[in-house]
Amino acid sequence: MKQNTEAWRALDAAHHLHPFSDTKGLNAQGARVITRAEGIYLWDSEGNQIIDGMAGLWCVNIGYGRKDLAEVAKRQMEELAYYNTFFKTTNPQVAELSKLLAEVAPDGFEHVFYTNSGSESVDTMIRMVRHYWSSVGKPEKKVLIGRWNGYHGSTIGGASMGGMTYMHEQGDLPIPGIVHVEQPWYYKHGKDMTPEEFGLAAARWIEDKILEVGADKVAAFVGEPIQGAGGVIIPPATYWPEVERICRKHDILMVCDEVICGFGRTGQWFGHELYGVKPDLFTTAKGLSSGYLPIGAVFVGERVAQGLIEHGGDFNHGFTYSGHPVCCAVARANVTALRDEGIVARVREETGPYMQAKWRETFGQFEHIDDVRGVGLIQAFTLVKDKQKRALFDNWGTMGLACRDIFFRENLIMRACGDHIVAAPPLVISKPEIDEMLGRAARCVEEFERVVVRGQPG
Repeated sequence: MKQNTEAWRALDAAHHLHPFSDTKGLNAQGARVITRAEGIYLWDSEGNQIIDGMAGLWCVNIGYGRKDLAEVAKRQMEELAYYNTFFKTTNPQVAELSKLLAEVAPDGFEHVFYTNSGSESVDTMIRMVRHYWSSVGKPEKKVLIGRWNGYHGSTIGGASMGGMTYMHEQGDLPIPGIVHVEQPWYYKHGKDMTPEEFGLAAARWIEDKILEVGADKVAAFVGEPIQGAGGVIIPPATYWPEVERICRKHDILMVCDEVICGFGRTGQWFGHELYGVKPDLFTTAKGLSSGYLPIGAVFVGERVAQGLIEHGGDFNHGFTYSGHPVCCAVARANVTALRDEGIVARVREETGPYMQAKWRETFGQFEHIDDVRGVGLIQAFTLVKDKQKRALFDNWGTMGLACRDIFFRENLIMRACGDHIVAAPPLVISKPEIDEMLGRAARCVEEFERVVVRGQPG
Protein backbone atom coordinates (compact mmCIF):
# COMPACT_ATOMS: atom_id res chain seq x y z
CA MET A 1 0.00 0.00 0.00
CA LYS A 2 3.01 2.30 0.16
CA GLN A 3 2.47 3.35 -3.44
CA ASN A 4 -1.04 4.52 -2.55
CA THR A 5 0.02 6.77 0.32
CA GLU A 6 0.65 9.89 -1.71
CA ALA A 7 -2.55 9.39 -3.70
CA TRP A 8 -4.60 9.10 -0.49
CA ARG A 9 -2.86 12.13 1.00
CA ALA A 10 -3.62 14.13 -2.15
CA LEU A 11 -7.29 13.17 -2.05
CA ASP A 12 -7.44 13.98 1.66
CA ALA A 13 -5.85 17.39 1.16
CA ALA A 14 -8.14 18.17 -1.78
CA HIS A 15 -11.44 17.28 -0.12
CA HIS A 16 -11.23 16.61 3.63
CA LEU A 17 -11.35 19.27 6.35
CA HIS A 18 -9.96 17.69 9.53
CA PRO A 19 -11.27 18.41 13.05
CA PHE A 20 -9.10 20.51 15.38
CA SER A 21 -6.50 21.04 12.64
CA ASP A 22 -4.74 23.83 10.77
CA THR A 23 -5.71 22.62 7.32
CA LYS A 24 -3.05 24.60 5.49
CA GLY A 25 -0.24 23.25 7.66
CA LEU A 26 -1.60 19.69 7.63
CA ASN A 27 -1.92 19.63 3.86
CA ALA A 28 1.64 20.84 3.46
CA GLN A 29 2.88 18.04 5.72
CA GLY A 30 0.47 15.32 4.62
CA ALA A 31 -1.77 13.28 6.89
CA ARG A 32 -0.71 9.90 8.21
CA VAL A 33 -2.90 7.22 6.61
CA ILE A 34 -4.03 4.55 9.07
CA THR A 35 -5.10 1.37 7.30
CA ARG A 36 -5.68 -1.37 9.89
CA ALA A 37 -5.56 -2.17 13.60
CA GLU A 38 -5.43 -5.09 16.03
CA GLY A 39 -5.43 -5.08 19.83
CA ILE A 40 -3.45 -2.00 20.90
CA TYR A 41 -1.65 -1.58 17.57
CA LEU A 42 -2.27 0.44 14.42
CA TRP A 43 -0.58 0.13 11.03
CA ASP A 44 -0.20 2.96 8.55
CA SER A 45 -0.07 2.80 4.76
CA GLU A 46 3.73 2.72 4.84
CA GLY A 47 3.81 -0.42 6.99
CA ASN A 48 4.70 1.17 10.34
CA GLN A 49 3.34 -0.56 13.44
CA ILE A 50 2.16 2.04 15.95
CA ILE A 51 1.28 1.64 19.63
CA ASP A 52 -2.00 3.44 20.21
CA GLY A 53 -1.52 4.88 23.66
CA MET A 54 -4.74 6.89 23.34
CA ALA A 55 -7.25 4.16 22.35
CA GLY A 56 -8.25 6.25 19.37
CA LEU A 57 -9.78 9.23 21.15
CA TRP A 58 -9.99 7.66 24.63
CA CYS A 59 -12.61 5.26 23.23
CA VAL A 60 -11.42 1.85 21.94
CA ASN A 61 -11.74 0.25 25.36
CA ILE A 62 -12.18 -3.29 24.06
CA GLY A 63 -9.24 -3.01 21.65
CA TYR A 64 -9.13 -3.10 17.86
CA GLY A 65 -10.08 -5.93 15.56
CA ARG A 66 -12.94 -7.64 17.42
CA LYS A 67 -14.53 -9.72 14.69
CA ASP A 68 -17.45 -10.62 16.97
CA LEU A 69 -18.56 -6.99 16.99
CA ALA A 70 -18.32 -6.86 13.22
CA GLU A 71 -20.48 -9.98 12.96
CA VAL A 72 -23.08 -8.46 15.29
CA ALA A 73 -23.22 -5.35 13.09
CA LYS A 74 -23.56 -7.46 9.94
CA ARG A 75 -26.40 -9.58 11.33
CA GLN A 76 -28.29 -6.56 12.58
CA MET A 77 -27.88 -4.67 9.31
CA GLU A 78 -29.34 -7.64 7.45
CA GLU A 79 -32.29 -7.88 9.84
CA LEU A 80 -33.10 -4.23 10.60
CA ALA A 81 -30.53 -1.74 9.35
CA TYR A 82 -32.44 1.26 10.64
CA TYR A 83 -35.65 2.55 12.08
CA ASN A 84 -36.21 5.56 14.31
CA THR A 85 -37.44 5.68 17.89
CA PHE A 86 -39.79 8.59 17.25
CA PHE A 87 -43.55 8.07 16.65
CA LYS A 88 -44.18 5.61 19.47
CA THR A 89 -41.78 2.95 18.16
CA THR A 90 -38.82 1.03 19.52
CA ASN A 91 -36.69 -1.93 18.44
CA PRO A 92 -35.40 -5.02 20.26
CA GLN A 93 -31.80 -3.82 20.30
CA VAL A 94 -32.49 -0.47 21.98
CA ALA A 95 -34.71 -2.18 24.56
CA GLU A 96 -32.14 -4.87 25.37
CA LEU A 97 -29.25 -2.40 25.53
CA SER A 98 -31.23 -0.17 27.90
CA LYS A 99 -31.78 -3.12 30.24
CA LEU A 100 -28.07 -4.00 30.15
CA LEU A 101 -27.00 -0.42 30.87
CA ALA A 102 -29.33 -0.26 33.87
CA GLU A 103 -27.60 -3.43 35.15
CA VAL A 104 -24.03 -2.12 34.88
CA ALA A 105 -24.89 1.39 36.12
CA PRO A 106 -25.00 2.18 39.84
CA ASP A 107 -28.36 1.74 41.56
CA GLY A 108 -30.92 4.39 40.72
CA PHE A 109 -30.13 4.78 37.02
CA GLU A 110 -32.94 2.95 35.27
CA HIS A 111 -33.40 5.29 32.31
CA VAL A 112 -31.21 6.30 29.35
CA PHE A 113 -31.63 8.70 26.43
CA TYR A 114 -29.63 7.84 23.29
CA THR A 115 -27.43 10.14 21.24
CA ASN A 116 -24.68 9.67 18.66
CA SER A 117 -21.68 11.21 20.45
CA GLY A 118 -20.42 12.70 23.68
CA SER A 119 -21.07 16.21 22.41
CA GLU A 120 -24.69 15.32 21.67
CA SER A 121 -25.00 13.71 25.11
CA VAL A 122 -23.90 16.97 26.71
CA ASP A 123 -26.28 19.05 24.59
CA THR A 124 -29.07 16.63 25.50
CA MET A 125 -28.18 16.93 29.18
CA ILE A 126 -28.31 20.75 29.03
CA ARG A 127 -31.79 20.67 27.52
CA MET A 128 -32.95 17.90 29.84
CA VAL A 129 -31.77 19.70 32.97
CA ARG A 130 -33.54 22.92 32.00
CA HIS A 131 -36.69 21.06 30.95
CA TYR A 132 -36.70 19.18 34.26
CA TRP A 133 -36.65 22.34 36.33
CA SER A 134 -39.36 23.90 34.20
CA SER A 135 -41.44 20.74 34.54
CA VAL A 136 -41.31 20.81 38.34
CA GLY A 137 -42.28 24.46 38.55
CA LYS A 138 -38.89 26.18 38.76
CA PRO A 139 -38.30 27.52 35.23
CA GLU A 140 -35.97 30.22 36.53
CA LYS A 141 -33.32 27.58 37.33
CA LYS A 142 -31.42 27.68 34.02
CA VAL A 143 -27.74 28.46 34.74
CA LEU A 144 -25.23 25.61 34.49
CA ILE A 145 -21.80 25.82 36.11
CA GLY A 146 -18.81 24.19 34.38
CA ARG A 147 -15.06 24.40 34.93
CA TRP A 148 -12.29 26.22 33.14
CA ASN A 149 -10.24 23.74 31.12
CA GLY A 150 -13.04 21.19 31.28
CA TYR A 151 -14.00 19.56 28.00
CA HIS A 152 -17.56 18.63 27.09
CA GLY A 153 -17.44 18.34 23.31
CA SER A 154 -17.43 20.72 20.38
CA THR A 155 -21.09 21.36 19.57
CA ILE A 156 -22.31 24.84 20.51
CA GLY A 157 -23.74 23.61 23.80
CA GLY A 158 -20.86 21.27 24.60
CA ALA A 159 -18.18 23.83 23.75
CA SER A 160 -19.99 26.39 25.88
CA MET A 161 -20.27 23.98 28.80
CA GLY A 162 -16.57 23.24 28.50
CA GLY A 163 -13.99 25.74 29.64
CA MET A 164 -11.60 25.77 26.69
CA THR A 165 -11.18 29.47 25.95
CA TYR A 166 -9.59 28.86 22.55
CA MET A 167 -12.84 27.15 21.55
CA HIS A 168 -14.92 29.98 22.96
CA GLU A 169 -13.03 32.46 20.81
CA GLN A 170 -14.27 30.76 17.63
CA GLY A 171 -18.02 31.20 17.73
CA ASP A 172 -18.83 33.83 20.37
CA LEU A 173 -19.16 31.28 23.16
CA PRO A 174 -20.27 30.44 25.73
CA ILE A 175 -23.98 30.78 25.08
CA PRO A 176 -26.01 32.56 27.79
CA GLY A 177 -26.71 30.69 30.98
CA ILE A 178 -23.36 28.91 31.32
CA VAL A 179 -20.63 30.06 33.73
CA HIS A 180 -17.34 28.57 34.91
CA VAL A 181 -15.16 28.10 37.98
CA GLU A 182 -11.48 27.16 38.27
CA GLN A 183 -10.41 23.54 37.80
CA PRO A 184 -9.22 21.47 40.80
CA TRP A 185 -5.58 21.18 39.66
CA TYR A 186 -3.65 20.84 42.89
CA TYR A 187 -0.18 21.15 41.35
CA LYS A 188 -0.88 24.67 40.11
CA HIS A 189 -3.48 26.03 42.50
CA GLY A 190 -2.92 24.24 45.80
CA LYS A 191 0.69 24.98 46.69
CA ASP A 192 -0.01 26.25 50.21
CA MET A 193 -2.46 23.48 51.14
CA THR A 194 -2.54 19.75 51.63
CA PRO A 195 -4.38 17.89 48.86
CA GLU A 196 -7.26 17.27 51.26
CA GLU A 197 -7.53 20.97 52.12
CA PHE A 198 -7.31 21.95 48.48
CA GLY A 199 -10.07 19.53 47.46
CA LEU A 200 -12.45 21.22 49.89
CA ALA A 201 -11.34 24.70 48.85
CA ALA A 202 -11.77 23.94 45.15
CA ALA A 203 -15.26 22.55 45.73
CA ARG A 204 -16.19 25.74 47.57
CA TRP A 205 -15.33 27.76 44.47
CA ILE A 206 -18.51 26.19 43.11
CA GLU A 207 -20.48 27.32 46.13
CA ASP A 208 -19.10 30.84 45.72
CA LYS A 209 -20.36 30.85 42.12
CA ILE A 210 -23.76 29.51 43.20
CA LEU A 211 -24.10 32.34 45.71
CA GLU A 212 -22.92 34.88 43.14
CA VAL A 213 -25.50 33.76 40.56
CA GLY A 214 -28.21 32.92 43.09
CA ALA A 215 -29.14 29.35 43.99
CA ASP A 216 -32.68 29.96 42.74
CA LYS A 217 -31.23 30.49 39.24
CA VAL A 218 -28.67 27.65 39.13
CA ALA A 219 -29.79 24.40 37.50
CA ALA A 220 -26.71 22.18 37.73
CA PHE A 221 -23.00 21.80 38.21
CA VAL A 222 -21.33 19.78 35.43
CA GLY A 223 -17.88 18.22 35.65
CA GLU A 224 -15.80 15.28 34.46
CA PRO A 225 -14.85 12.99 37.37
CA ILE A 226 -11.31 13.22 35.97
CA GLN A 227 -10.73 15.92 33.38
CA GLY A 228 -9.56 14.21 30.21
CA ALA A 229 -8.70 16.62 27.41
CA GLY A 230 -7.84 19.18 30.07
CA GLY A 231 -4.79 17.07 30.89
CA VAL A 232 -5.98 14.23 33.16
CA ILE A 233 -6.62 16.49 36.12
CA ILE A 234 -7.36 14.17 39.04
CA PRO A 235 -9.02 16.02 41.94
CA PRO A 236 -8.16 15.22 45.55
CA ALA A 237 -10.38 12.63 47.21
CA THR A 238 -12.17 15.32 49.22
CA TYR A 239 -13.35 17.25 46.14
CA TRP A 240 -16.32 15.34 44.75
CA PRO A 241 -17.98 14.49 48.10
CA GLU A 242 -17.86 18.19 48.97
CA VAL A 243 -19.27 19.11 45.55
CA GLU A 244 -22.13 16.68 46.16
CA ARG A 245 -22.79 18.16 49.60
CA ILE A 246 -22.88 21.68 48.15
CA CYS A 247 -25.23 20.69 45.33
CA ARG A 248 -27.63 18.99 47.72
CA LYS A 249 -27.52 21.96 50.11
CA HIS A 250 -28.54 24.40 47.39
CA ASP A 251 -30.92 22.04 45.51
CA ILE A 252 -28.79 21.95 42.38
CA LEU A 253 -28.42 18.93 40.11
CA MET A 254 -24.96 17.34 39.97
CA VAL A 255 -23.96 16.05 36.56
CA CYS A 256 -20.88 13.94 35.79
CA ASP A 257 -19.54 13.85 32.24
CA GLU A 258 -18.42 10.22 31.90
CA VAL A 259 -17.67 10.32 28.17
CA ILE A 260 -13.98 9.55 28.83
CA CYS A 261 -14.08 7.92 32.27
CA GLY A 262 -17.07 5.68 31.60
CA PHE A 263 -17.06 1.97 30.80
CA GLY A 264 -13.97 0.94 32.71
CA ARG A 265 -11.28 3.53 32.02
CA THR A 266 -10.61 4.13 35.74
CA GLY A 267 -11.06 0.51 36.80
CA GLN A 268 -14.63 1.27 37.85
CA TRP A 269 -17.51 1.13 35.43
CA PHE A 270 -17.95 4.89 35.85
CA GLY A 271 -15.52 7.46 37.17
CA HIS A 272 -17.81 8.95 39.80
CA GLU A 273 -17.81 5.57 41.56
CA LEU A 274 -14.17 6.23 42.50
CA TYR A 275 -15.33 9.05 44.75
CA GLY A 276 -18.42 7.46 46.27
CA VAL A 277 -20.83 10.08 44.93
CA LYS A 278 -24.12 9.79 43.08
CA PRO A 279 -24.85 12.31 40.33
CA ASP A 280 -28.37 13.13 39.15
CA LEU A 281 -27.39 12.50 35.53
CA PHE A 282 -24.27 11.38 33.73
CA THR A 283 -23.30 11.57 30.08
CA THR A 284 -21.55 8.81 28.13
CA ALA A 285 -20.36 7.85 24.63
CA LYS A 286 -16.86 6.61 23.56
CA GLY A 287 -16.49 3.38 25.57
CA LEU A 288 -20.18 2.53 25.16
CA SER A 289 -19.34 0.94 21.81
CA SER A 290 -15.55 1.17 22.14
CA GLY A 291 -15.73 3.49 19.15
CA TYR A 292 -16.86 0.71 16.80
CA LEU A 293 -20.00 2.66 15.91
CA PRO A 294 -21.20 6.14 16.94
CA ILE A 295 -23.47 6.04 19.98
CA GLY A 296 -23.86 7.95 23.24
CA ALA A 297 -26.29 7.86 26.14
CA VAL A 298 -27.42 10.10 28.97
CA PHE A 299 -28.07 8.11 32.15
CA VAL A 300 -30.91 9.76 34.05
CA GLY A 301 -31.32 9.27 37.79
CA GLU A 302 -34.72 8.61 39.31
CA ARG A 303 -35.34 12.14 40.58
CA VAL A 304 -34.98 13.66 37.13
CA ALA A 305 -36.53 10.72 35.28
CA GLN A 306 -39.66 10.73 37.40
CA GLY A 307 -39.92 14.51 37.19
CA LEU A 308 -39.83 14.33 33.42
CA ILE A 309 -42.18 11.34 33.20
CA GLU A 310 -44.75 12.69 35.64
CA HIS A 311 -44.69 16.39 34.77
CA GLY A 312 -42.65 16.97 31.62
CA GLY A 313 -44.99 16.01 28.80
CA ASP A 314 -43.25 15.94 25.43
CA PHE A 315 -39.46 16.32 25.54
CA ASN A 316 -38.99 18.07 22.22
CA HIS A 317 -35.50 16.80 21.57
CA GLY A 318 -33.86 13.86 19.79
CA PHE A 319 -31.88 12.72 16.80
CA THR A 320 -32.59 10.77 13.63
CA TYR A 321 -30.24 8.05 14.89
CA SER A 322 -31.24 8.01 18.59
CA GLY A 323 -31.39 4.33 19.47
CA HIS A 324 -30.06 3.22 16.07
CA PRO A 325 -30.52 -0.59 16.04
CA VAL A 326 -27.08 -1.43 14.60
CA CYS A 327 -25.26 0.90 16.99
CA CYS A 328 -27.27 -0.48 19.91
CA ALA A 329 -26.51 -4.07 18.92
CA VAL A 330 -22.78 -3.39 18.78
CA ALA A 331 -22.83 -1.41 22.02
CA ARG A 332 -24.66 -4.25 23.73
CA ALA A 333 -22.05 -6.78 22.54
CA ASN A 334 -19.25 -4.46 23.64
CA VAL A 335 -20.62 -3.81 27.14
CA THR A 336 -21.37 -7.51 27.58
CA ALA A 337 -17.77 -8.35 26.66
CA LEU A 338 -16.35 -5.71 29.00
CA ARG A 339 -18.35 -7.32 31.80
CA ASP A 340 -18.30 -11.03 31.02
CA GLU A 341 -14.66 -11.19 29.90
CA GLY A 342 -13.62 -9.42 33.11
CA ILE A 343 -11.96 -6.54 31.24
CA VAL A 344 -13.11 -3.82 33.65
CA ALA A 345 -12.24 -5.97 36.65
CA ARG A 346 -8.77 -6.66 35.20
CA VAL A 347 -8.10 -2.94 34.84
CA ARG A 348 -9.12 -2.42 38.46
CA GLU A 349 -7.18 -5.34 39.92
CA GLU A 350 -4.22 -6.02 37.61
CA THR A 351 -3.27 -3.86 34.65
CA GLY A 352 -4.36 -0.56 36.16
CA PRO A 353 -2.22 -0.86 39.30
CA TYR A 354 0.65 -2.22 37.18
CA MET A 355 0.42 0.70 34.74
CA GLN A 356 0.36 3.27 37.52
CA ALA A 357 3.38 1.80 39.30
CA LYS A 358 5.39 1.55 36.08
CA TRP A 359 4.25 5.01 34.94
CA ARG A 360 5.55 6.61 38.13
CA GLU A 361 8.74 4.57 38.07
CA THR A 362 9.41 5.45 34.43
CA PHE A 363 8.70 9.18 34.45
CA GLY A 364 9.46 10.20 38.03
CA GLN A 365 13.19 10.17 37.27
CA PHE A 366 13.21 12.91 34.60
CA GLU A 367 14.44 16.41 35.32
CA HIS A 368 11.64 18.18 33.45
CA ILE A 369 8.69 15.97 34.36
CA ASP A 370 6.57 16.44 37.46
CA ASP A 371 3.04 15.78 38.75
CA VAL A 372 3.22 12.16 37.55
CA ARG A 373 -0.30 10.87 38.08
CA GLY A 374 -3.03 8.47 37.02
CA VAL A 375 -5.65 5.91 37.96
CA GLY A 376 -6.68 2.74 36.17
CA LEU A 377 -5.64 3.16 32.54
CA ILE A 378 -5.71 6.95 32.36
CA GLN A 379 -2.53 8.78 33.27
CA ALA A 380 -0.45 11.89 32.68
CA PHE A 381 2.63 13.89 33.58
CA THR A 382 3.43 17.56 33.20
CA LEU A 383 6.48 19.03 31.48
CA VAL A 384 8.02 21.61 33.80
CA LYS A 385 10.86 24.09 33.70
CA ASP A 386 11.87 23.58 37.34
CA LYS A 387 10.64 20.72 39.52
CA GLN A 388 11.92 22.24 42.76
CA LYS A 389 9.99 25.46 42.21
CA ARG A 390 7.02 23.77 40.54
CA ALA A 391 7.59 26.21 37.70
CA LEU A 392 5.90 25.57 34.36
CA PHE A 393 7.44 26.33 30.97
CA ASP A 394 6.68 29.65 29.31
CA ASN A 395 4.38 29.65 26.25
CA TRP A 396 2.12 26.93 27.60
CA GLY A 397 1.66 24.09 25.15
CA THR A 398 4.77 24.64 23.02
CA MET A 399 6.84 22.05 24.84
CA GLY A 400 3.94 19.62 24.90
CA LEU A 401 3.61 19.70 21.12
CA ALA A 402 7.36 19.26 20.66
CA CYS A 403 7.33 16.23 22.96
CA ARG A 404 4.24 14.76 21.31
CA ASP A 405 5.82 15.05 17.89
CA ILE A 406 8.77 12.94 19.06
CA PHE A 407 6.37 10.25 20.29
CA PHE A 408 4.50 10.38 16.99
CA ARG A 409 7.67 10.03 14.96
CA GLU A 410 8.67 7.00 17.04
CA ASN A 411 5.33 5.30 16.35
CA LEU A 412 3.79 5.85 19.76
CA ILE A 413 0.59 7.84 20.09
CA MET A 414 0.32 9.82 23.29
CA ARG A 415 -1.35 13.19 23.49
CA ALA A 416 -0.29 16.69 24.48
CA CYS A 417 -2.91 18.72 26.34
CA GLY A 418 -1.01 21.94 26.80
CA ASP A 419 2.20 20.79 28.49
CA HIS A 420 0.50 17.74 29.96
CA ILE A 421 1.39 14.48 28.22
CA VAL A 422 -1.45 12.00 28.62
CA ALA A 423 -2.14 8.37 27.77
CA ALA A 424 -5.20 6.13 27.81
CA PRO A 425 -4.51 2.87 25.97
CA PRO A 426 -7.13 0.22 25.17
CA LEU A 427 -8.28 -1.57 28.30
CA VAL A 428 -7.11 -4.90 26.87
CA ILE A 429 -3.45 -3.88 27.06
CA SER A 430 -1.28 -6.56 28.68
CA LYS A 431 1.58 -6.11 31.15
CA PRO A 432 4.24 -6.89 28.49
CA GLU A 433 2.57 -4.34 26.19
CA ILE A 434 2.63 -1.77 29.00
CA ASP A 435 6.35 -2.41 29.35
CA GLU A 436 6.81 -1.98 25.60
CA MET A 437 4.79 1.23 25.53
CA LEU A 438 6.57 2.83 28.49
CA GLY A 439 10.02 1.75 27.31
CA ARG A 440 9.44 3.50 24.02
CA ALA A 441 7.96 6.52 25.81
CA ALA A 442 11.02 6.83 28.07
CA ARG A 443 13.33 6.93 25.06
CA CYS A 444 11.19 9.67 23.55
CA VAL A 445 11.33 11.73 26.75
CA GLU A 446 15.11 11.30 26.88
CA GLU A 447 15.30 12.73 23.37
CA PHE A 448 12.94 15.57 24.31
CA GLU A 449 15.06 16.63 27.29
CA ARG A 450 18.31 16.31 25.39
CA VAL A 451 17.33 17.95 22.10
CA VAL A 452 14.41 20.26 22.85
CA VAL A 453 15.14 21.42 26.40
CA ARG A 454 18.95 21.39 26.42
CA GLY A 455 19.44 22.06 22.71
CA GLN A 456 21.93 19.26 22.19
CA PRO A 457 22.30 17.62 18.77
CA GLY A 458 19.79 14.92 17.94
